[in-house]
Amino acid sequence: MADTASPHATIPSATSPLATIPPATIPFVDYLVLDDGEPHLVANECTSCRARFFDRRNACAGCFGTEFRRVSVATQGVVRAFTIVAFAAPGVAVPYTAGLVELDGTSARGNIINCPADPEHVTLGMRVRLATYSMGADEAGTEAINFGFEPIGEQQ
Repeated sequence: MADTASPHATIPSATSPLATIPPATIPFVDYLVLDDGEPHLVANECTSCRARFFDRRNACAGCFGTEFRRVSVATQGVVRAFTIVAFAAPGVAVPYTAGLVELDGTSARGNIINCPADPEHVTLGMRVRLATYSMGADEAGTEAINFGFEPIGEQQ
């Protein structure tokens, strides 16, 4: 006798263990890696002069080389420059701190997060580490994750 079970019998119900799988997360930028251990940044490194770039390049801006390799970037560094943003587009919370962070020889731009946006709390030479946060989710529940840098130690 033929199997008369409904073809829909294998679809997970709301109480199925499959229904508890969390929604997907995606990185806000393609150089933020979320699915390979701890979150980290990757850069395209010129194989000729070792200059690093976060965006895709056809040629190196330093030596015009055309070969690159993907390399992981340190997750801790030092604030080399910053500005406290007081005016922004509608809907963007202010103030916030935009910074330039040196990560073992690789410069990265990102917001200084989990820290008050004032010069008493953000300083040049301040040690920071990569941190991630949610930018929100779409209708399907896919969450976009961005990165920033948060103070290490006593500055918090």
